[in-house]
Amino acid sequence: MRGFNSFQGRSNNNYQGRGGGSHGNHQGYNSGRKNYGNNSGYHNNNSGGLGKNLNPVDWANFKLVPFEKNFYKEHDDIRRLSSKEVKEIRDKHRITILGGDNIPNPVESISKVGFPDYVLKSLRNNNIVSPTPIQIQGWPIALSGKDMIGKAETGSGKTLAFILPAFVHILAQPSLKHGDGPIVLVLAPTRELAEQIRQECIKFSVESKVRNTCAYGGVPKGGQIYALRQGVHILIACPGRLIDLLEQNATNLRRVTYLVLDEADKMLDMGFEMQIRKIVEQIRPDRQTLMWSATWPKEVQALARDLCKDQPVHVNVGSLTLTACRRIKQEIYLIEEHEKLGNLKSLLQRIFKENDRIIVFVETKRSADFITKALRLEGMPALCIHGDKKQEERRWVLNDFKTGKSPILIATDVASRGLDIKNVKFVINYDFPNQIEDYVHRIGRTGRAGAHGASFTFLTSDKYRLAKELVKILRESEQPIPPQLEKISFSAGNNQRRNPYYSSGRSGYNSNFSGRGGNRYY
Repeated sequence: MRGFNSFQGRSNNNYQGRGGGSHGNHQGYNSGRKNYGNNSGYHNNNSGGLGKNLNPVDWANFKLVPFEKNFYKEHDDIRRLSSKEVKEIRDKHRITILGGDNIPNPVESISKVGFPDYVLKSLRNNNIVSPTPIQIQGWPIALSGKDMIGKAETGSGKTLAFILPAFVHILAQPSLKHGDGPIVLVLAPTRELAEQIRQECIKFSVESKVRNTCAYGGVPKGGQIYALRQGVHILIACPGRLIDLLEQNATNLRRVTYLVLDEADKMLDMGFEMQIRKIVEQIRPDRQTLMWSATWPKEVQALARDLCKDQPVHVNVGSLTLTACRRIKQEIYLIEEHEKLGNLKSLLQRIFKENDRIIVFVETKRSADFITKALRLEGMPALCIHGDKKQEERRWVLNDFKTGKSPILIATDVASRGLDIKNVKFVINYDFPNQIEDYVHRIGRTGRAGAHGASFTFLTSDKYRLAKELVKILRESEQPIPPQLEKISFSAGNNQRRNPYYSSGRSGYNSNFSGRGGNRYY
């Protein structure tokens, strides 16, 4: 085991000197209420008139130039599959088709998908030899030009499920001319996810020469405007910044024929629905639309009905209900609020090993800064990320986390989706989230791409209302259910803070968890 002492040489001053001194400066914080400005690329329930100068396009009066979107040539072996064989393949990979007509058969071999040579070469160059379940069904659907709604667990390879067909789509269209906007638009809820998608585009576009750029708040617009005016095939954008750029005529969406909404449920959670609708009004209605959502609430269903003009193919990989990955071991601690910091320190001392990455999720920006400072004072190599960090500092923090210089990342939910970081061995829920969906997304940072991981969750009495849903998640992901937690779940919602099954006494201490006070370790 590598101890934290080996990190002592990285002084707290090194951290405080970056990004304007994040520790201890709590001015402007509001105890974690979502209060991001228009420019940040984050939550904005009150758009403040953003998009009011963006007039909808009357597409009925436009003579639309036809474009090609069906590039799928089914391999003979795939066409000859019987209905029974198709069902067996889908069942084996836990693929469920929930809607759509004339759905292509699943393809388990990359060589039989029908990708052109430049895509196959890019896959070989990146050591990808077989498709993931969402790609097995998603690639044929996307290549056939159909609208698609995809639901798959985190780390499932969904980015490549829409990016590689996008390359094929782009290179079949007329070349970009001066003043043209992008051909492919990908909307994402956060800067981190947008950047991550862009990195995948860069990695796999070497052979195709497809150009891309990102647009999000928190950084100057100049570089983004310059890239857009040079001409890009793919624009990955957060809704707020994109509307800002459209209002400034920095780009247009008249050439967009392939639209992707990644993590649509998260964008709606963050208050972007009206902005998304304003953006889509600028895009021709006969486009191809692909929506990705980890959950399927009524709001996302309504958006899908409006955005998908053709009958979309709805593909689900994994459980049809919200569930956590079975490769993630989940452990629950019932503790009091004032015990959490001491227990966090003890837990980190116990589980930390060299080359591991640990993400600690907290509820508020203030908590993220406070806990980071507290851990660094103990010699623990921790950094934090949240919505108030400048983009330069966010990049630096994520780079230090990925490279192992600072292998403990304290994060608010702004970073809980989309981050694809290798070697995340442990996730700690210091604060239990306000909805069970976020619990699943948080712990999904580990156990990715077939790896195993573990999550540790501190559950305090103020979140007992979610105990019943938590027990359901544990059961469906085949995790042991602590008897005391199950008892609490039965009385969830009935005077939770005085729950008869919760005790703050000093008994019940478990030696596996060398923390303080009355811990209940399960």
